[in-house]
Amino acid sequence: MTEYPKHWTLDDISWDKFDPSAVDPEMLRVVKGAALVENNGAAYADYLSSVFHDDPDFQNAAKRWGEEEVQHGKALAKWAKLADPEFEFDKRFDDFCSKITLPTSTKKSVRGSRCGELVARCMVEVGTSSYYTALGEATNEPVLEEICRNIARDEIRHYKLFYSHMARYRKIEKLGVIRRILVGISRISESEDDELAYAYYAANNNGEIYDRRKCVRAYMSRAYGFYRPHHVERGITLIFKAVGLKPHAKLAGLTAKAACIFLNSKANQRISPAH
Repeated sequence: MTEYPKHWTLDDISWDKFDPSAVDPEMLRVVKGAALVENNGAAYADYLSSVFHDDPDFQNAAKRWGEEEVQHGKALAKWAKLADPEFEFDKRFDDFCSKITLPTSTKKSVRGSRCGELVARCMVEVGTSSYYTALGEATNEPVLEEICRNIARDEIRHYKLFYSHMARYRKIEKLGVIRRILVGISRISESEDDELAYAYYAANNNGEIYDRRKCVRAYMSRAYGFYRPHHVERGITLIFKAVGLKPHAKLAGLTAKAACIFLNSKANQRISPAH
């Protein structure tokens, strides 16, 4: 059985260093949404365990991964509560779960194959590691910086975990580069689906009616503004590796530049005060 290293806990965070004067209200909004998504890790772990129902080694890894994701959510929620004592995390999370559900009893991946599922998981871990690195470097609040640093490190480790299992299933299922690229593109396109948009809405709404397009725009205009070129370049390198392309080829550099332009355009979208 795989042995796991000792993981950090909420008790390891220097909560006494929290500085309310350094809280950015706009950053707080995206942190609240991120707390909901991360806290849903147990449901994702159930889904993965069902898809890999005859692979106990991966099931154990997925369970551990899910527990760590939930801890990320708890840490972010605790910080958000310090920043906004009126933040009702449990109530907001229940709202999120009422809208965002997963096929936890399915035996088949929504990606069409187990290898494809693991490519998609690699993509997610790249995105979250880059995001929390960017967020941690953007904030002046020391406790949030520490939390983001811990989460970013976890997400890179999770990427390596899913990548190792993907390499195993790639040999079993013979999933070629083109199909892996298509899975990657599909997963990237889902950044504008309901999960992130509704998480942002559920965490921040004050009775407004849910409008997916407005919430996507509101989320992206805030979250994408934290990224800097080095975050994007590192992320593209890992994405290229996951889908089977040369991570340091000229194409990777061009893709990183295009991604920076895209993220800047989304970050510069006009957002209404209500969102």
